[in-house]
Amino acid sequence: MIDLRSDTVTRPDDRMREASANAEVGDDVYREDPTVNELEDRAAEIVGTEAALYVPTGTMGNQVAVRTHTEHGQEVLAERESHVVKWELGGMAQLSGLQVRTIEGDDRGVVSPEQVRGSYVAEDLHRPGTGLLTLENTHNSKGGAAIGAEKIAETAETAHDLGVPVHLDGARVFNAAAALGVEASEIVAPVDSVMFCLSKGLGAPVGSMLAGSEDFIERARRNRKLFGGGMRQAGIIAAPGLAALENRHRLSEDHEKASRLAAGLDGLDGLSAPEPETNIVLVDCAGSDYTAEEFLVACESAGVLGVAFGEHVVRFCAHWDVDREAIEEAVAAVERALRD
Repeated sequence: MIDLRSDTVTRPDDRMREASANAEVGDDVYREDPTVNELEDRAAEIVGTEAALYVPTGTMGNQVAVRTHTEHGQEVLAERESHVVKWELGGMAQLSGLQVRTIEGDDRGVVSPEQVRGSYVAEDLHRPGTGLLTLENTHNSKGGAAIGAEKIAETAETAHDLGVPVHLDGARVFNAAAALGVEASEIVAPVDSVMFCLSKGLGAPVGSMLAGSEDFIERARRNRKLFGGGMRQAGIIAAPGLAALENRHRLSEDHEKASRLAAGLDGLDGLSAPEPETNIVLVDCAGSDYTAEEFLVACESAGVLGVAFGEHVVRFCAHWDVDREAIEEAVAAVERALRD
C-alpha cells in the first residue's frame, strides 16, 4: 500500500531510533531533561527566536499560543480555511473562551493588510476587541501554498500597528522556506510566535515546537501544563526531533516527488491536478464522475491511500517514506482504479 494520506505517516529512521534509545533524560516539568533543553535551544536558533517550547502536537502548540496571547472573550482573526479554524475542534472557543472572526483569504490563503484592518475591532465598553491574528504557512487547505515572507511581513505589520500580536501556524514552515529559497527565520521574523511540526515532513515520530520571545515562552510553558502537555522523561521522544531538524534541507525532494505525482495524475482522464507549490497535491476528480469518497475507495482497492478535501477534491501528500518509484507506481495504480 502506498500511503499518501499525509506526511504525518512517516516512520523514524534508524538514526532517530538510536537517538531515542541513547537519549539522556530527566524530568522536563522541572526543566531537567537535557535532551529537551537542547531541542528547544536548537529550534529557537533555527527559526531566529529567543526561546522555544517542546509540545506533543501541532494542535496543542497552536492552542497554547492562542491562549498565551489573548484574554477570554477577545476576538481572533483567522483565515476561513485555516487549520486553527477547520481542524482543531473549535479549540479557541473551548479552551480559551475566544470568538473567531474569519477572513476570506485569496485563492492561496493569503490575508491582506486591508482585510486585517477592516476586520479589526477596537476594545470598548461593549466589545472585547481583537486579541490576535493567526496566519498559516504553508497553507494546508490551499494545497500547501508557500506564502512569501514579504506577504507575512506586510500583514503582520498591519496587525502590530493596531496593537494586535500575530501567531504563525507554521506546521510546514520549512516546506515554505524550501519552496521560496529562504531561511525559515526570514518567514518567522515578523511574527510574535510560530508553531512548527517535527512529525510531518521532517520525519520525527512525535512532537512540535512553539517558538517566540523568552517572556512569551515562559507564559506558554504554564499553559502547556494547563492543557496536559507537561511531560516527564521526554528526551526519549525529543531526541528524534533533534535529528529531524536536520532533515529540513531535504524537503525539496518531497516537492519534486509531489510535482511528478501531480503531472502524472493530471494526465489521466477525469482528473485535474495543478502543479503543487510544496509537497501537497490536490486532485479534482469531478470529471471522473466519482465523488472524493468514491474515488478514494477505488484508489485504496488499487493500493493507494489519500484523504478527502472536499466533495470532489482529494489530497495526496509526498513524504520521505515514498520514493520516486512509488510515485510512479501510485500514478499507475490510480489509472487502474479509474479504468476498473
